[in-house]
Amino acid sequence: MVERGDLLERIERLVKPVINSEGMDLVDLEFKKERKNWYLRLFIDKPGGVTLDDCQNISYQVGELLDIEEVINQQYILEVSSPGLDRPLKKEEDYYRFTGRLVKLTTSTPIMARRKFTGWLKGLEGERVKLQLSSGETISIPLSAITKAQLEVEF
Repeated sequence: MVERGDLLERIERLVKPVINSEGMDLVDLEFKKERKNWYLRLFIDKPGGVTLDDCQNISYQVGELLDIEEVINQQYILEVSSPGLDRPLKKEEDYYRFTGRLVKLTTSTPIMARRKFTGWLKGLEGERVKLQLSSGETISIPLSAITKAQLEVEF
């Protein structure tokens, strides 16, 4: 039996070129069971955001590809969507792309006696994320210490 991590890597290797060829990025993917059904969820994005037509196009292309390659040996439901306004930051490139945006970070170990931070992303310098807090103070957090990072919706 294929390990789930290996399966996700194999799916990513197959679908990423298709998504990239359409001018979009694969932000995240997950394969999990909810109640009786298995779901393969692909989260895609592009500058300016994705449309319903983008999601349908990718769903069709990826669905065909996965059927031909027979990667998943069970029934599943394929869902393709935008990561949303509060999208996760997964790759180093995300920390550059979203510089200036309000973000929420969680760290694996306390930094300055806390693990949760909200502030304006000032980019990535080496392996450290620069974050300006509402107090005006700029802090530096090791990228390796971040367990969760996502955009915050500003109103």
